[in-house]
Order: sequence, then structure tokens, then C-alpha cells
Amino acid sequence: MGKIVGLLLVILSAVTVWLFVGQHTWWFPHNIAAHGKAIDDQFMRTLVVVGIAFTLAQLALGYAVVRFGRRGNERAVYTHGSNKLEAIWTTVTAVIFVLLAVLGQQVWAQLHLHSAPEGAVKVEVVAQQFQFNFHYAGKDTVFGKTDAKYMDDSALNYVGLDPADASGKDDVQTTTLVIPENRPVELTLKSKDVIHSFFVPALRFKQDTVPGLAIKVHFTALEQGKFEIPCAELCGQLHSTMKGNLIVVSGEDYDAMAAMTEEKFKERMSELLQQYQ
Repeated sequence: MGKIVGLLLVILSAVTVWLFVGQHTWWFPHNIAAHGKAIDDQFMRTLVVVGIAFTLAQLALGYAVVRFGRRGNERAVYTHGSNKLEAIWTTVTAVIFVLLAVLGQQVWAQLHLHSAPEGAVKVEVVAQQFQFNFHYAGKDTVFGKTDAKYMDDSALNYVGLDPADASGKDDVQTTTLVIPENRPVELTLKSKDVIHSFFVPALRFKQDTVPGLAIKVHFTALEQGKFEIPCAELCGQLHSTMKGNLIVVSGEDYDAMAAMTEEKFKERMSELLQQYQ
């Protein structure tokens, strides 16, 4: 029986490794972000290290089952262990995982600890139960003043634009994010009720939106198209319905849309949604 169990462990381990190594191309969505390759490379480095540890552990378990099982060739012997061996494998493990953490931190820091490049397209994001709202500065490139007391869903004032502020007269509020390709984009993430999570798998990007905080993040999209923005944080009963769309257009198209009125902007946005359906 021990030999059968040991053999099953080896077979299961081999199948698991094959699924991750031989079929690794199917699990990631297509990457469209400038930083995406670095994220994917870090994931694969971590997967290789963990995969090696997993494989060795399963092979050792299979060996122990066969050798020391009920019908094994010898009895297992209790040991107090070796302080030297424990120090070695603890040190090796610590070095490996600290190195992985440092490599991953470099990618994370580029997105979260550095300011967006000069000239980045700026968009404000206000999350709520159960939709993402996107606020554009309009033709004058100046964001109108906002305040929570002006938020009114029935009036479609999701971000709380101050009606008395002249700078906000040409501002645009939509539920679809439109950005240009090959140009840095800076988002300011906010939430007006609970914690949500802004997640774009194709951008390899995810960031919580937290009530009371304005979190600035930036990235660059490299390809045109339509991509899903699901909320990745359980935020209420209708959490599963909280999905938006990201549309990446050419720089020329974006500049033209940025100069449009809100009505024209939304008309063009609807055309793009139909185009990429």
C-alpha cells in the first residue's frame, strides 16, 4: 500500500508541475502594460522557487511513505535533529525569499513610490457601490472643485462637482475609463462608501480605493482595445456586478475626445464600446 501511495504522490506532483510549466501560457490574460513584463517575470521567478520546493517536498514524502510505511523495509527512527542543518536550511530559505521580495519591491516601487512622468494624462476615479466613476478635467485641463456634499446619483453627479465652480463646467463624468496608448496615465483613486479595489488584469494592476484617501497611481498602456475593470474587493451584496470597462485609444483620438463636451464625449465612448463588443 505504501508503494502505491508513494507512486500516486509522485504522479500527482509530476502532473501539477506539468500544468504549471507545460501549460503556463493559458493562465495570464494578454499584457498591455509597460510594466507588465516585469510583473510577469517576477511571478515566474516566484513560481519556479516555490515549485522546486513543492516538488522536493512531495518526492521526500513519497520516499518516506515507501521506505517507512507499514510494509516498508525499515522502521523510522526518532531524531532530535541537527542545529547545524536547521541553521543552514533556515538561512538558505531566508536568503531566497528576501531576494525575491527585493526584486518584487523594485517593480512595486516604480508604480507606487514614484510620481507620474511630466505630461501624464490625469483622471480621477471615484468608486462606489456598485460602479466606478471616472472624472476628466475637460477642455480647459483644470479639474473642477469637488465635495462629498454635492454627490447626487440621481443628478448623475457621482464625483461631487461643485455647480458653482466655473472650472468644472466642462468636466466629464463617465462610468468607462478612456485613456491613450503609449502615454503615461495618472489615476487618483477615491471611494465614497467602502473599500473597493480597482483591478485591470490586462494592465497587471490592482489597487484598493479607501474612503478618506486619494491614492495616486500611474501606468502606461501599450495597446488599443477594450478591457475589463472588475472590483477585486468584496464590497457588498452586488459586488459581483461591479465591473467597468477600460478603452485604450490612439493619442490622436484621445486628444480629440478630451476637447469634447460631456455629451459628445459620451457619444464617442458609446461608439467605442460598440466597436470593441
